Amino acid sequence: MSDIATLSLTLQGESTRSAPIDDTQLVAQLGGEVARALSPALERVNTLLTTGRIDKTSLRALRDELEMARRAGIMGQQVARFASGRVKVSNERIDLTGLLREALVQRMRDLDASGLQIRQQFAQAEVMSDATLLFSMIQALLDWALEHALDRIDLSLQVKTWPEHPEFSCAFAHQPADEVVSGPIPLDRASRDSIDTMSWRLVEQIAQSLELRVRREDHRGRARAVIEFPRPAPKRLNGNESANIALMKLTTPDERPLQGRHVLVLSARREIRSLVREAVRPSGVLIDFVATVDGARDFCRGGMPDALVFEAALGGERFDRLRRELLKESPTLAFVQISEQGKTFETLNSAGLQTASVGRDAIISALPAALQFELARCAASAA
Repeated sequence: MSDIATLSLTLQGESTRSAPIDDTQLVAQLGGEVARALSPALERVNTLLTTGRIDKTSLRALRDELEMARRAGIMGQQVARFASGRVKVSNERIDLTGLLREALVQRMRDLDASGLQIRQQFAQAEVMSDATLLFSMIQALLDWALEHALDRIDLSLQVKTWPEHPEFSCAFAHQPADEVVSGPIPLDRASRDSIDTMSWRLVEQIAQSLELRVRREDHRGRARAVIEFPRPAPKRLNGNESANIALMKLTTPDERPLQGRHVLVLSARREIRSLVREAVRPSGVLIDFVATVDGARDFCRGGMPDALVFEAALGGERFDRLRRELLKESPTLAFVQISEQGKTFETLNSAGLQTASVGRDAIISALPAALQFELARCAASAA
């Protein structure tokens, strides 16, 4: 049996750990997934060429099939990158519970479109890991579940004892109940392979890079993936430290992680502009200023920045419309709000969109961390 075929292969609830990926088998699997997505797409294109017509349903299906092929290709590249072992991994305290909830908020549109239900039971847990890579792994796990689940996705975060460590699990049915063979007969080989797609390979490879333990349980048409975190965060000595700040203080081997980044600041007040300029000057950020929403739109037409920092007072319907326009053109564009009150850095969710918010009194101390966090998060969610 090939290496890739033995990855997380499970019989009647017996789980296995991931095995090394064979390059040849990986290429073969990637080619198969891309071909399966493109074959029906090609048929639709041929029909369009023959008839000169395509209805909305077929056009939407064509788009989905092309997107599926594109995502498989991107995931294949990511799997190869992580399997190479050349990925740099940082180690920081992370609010795992908060990170999971943020990941779900970001995928709410996909969940709504799929019609699937989500049942979540999250205990409070903190771990030591790499926030960006961990967020990418959670997104890949959600991709895997959305790809194969039939009705409901069960997500659970528990803290096991002795030794104390968090465990995150994702479970769903991938076969209709009336198609599942009854009795102690092992699952069909093709049935197991059908859910070992690139999204699952990516979960395994990122977990391996993060030194997390992964096991899969496939039983009677139902799959359950469990990720163990062997390094829980040490107990806090000072209970006043915020879990959100722990998540947001990303570490990096680069001493100037924002070096060369382009930030557009939407602010009409000189004092806010001065504070922002002073906050980001040591980080090597390229910065421009505009005073109005229309000015920001005109500026972005000439060239898209990496991040947009804006005063909360200039938000509202017109700004929300601009944000939607910019995100269509640049999905990785990061947004950081400057709020009038507050001395902290927090994340806000509105209409399914996440925004980092920095209080005016915290601009000097927190804005660089907020920019770094949002840029890393947006890049990970778009990967």
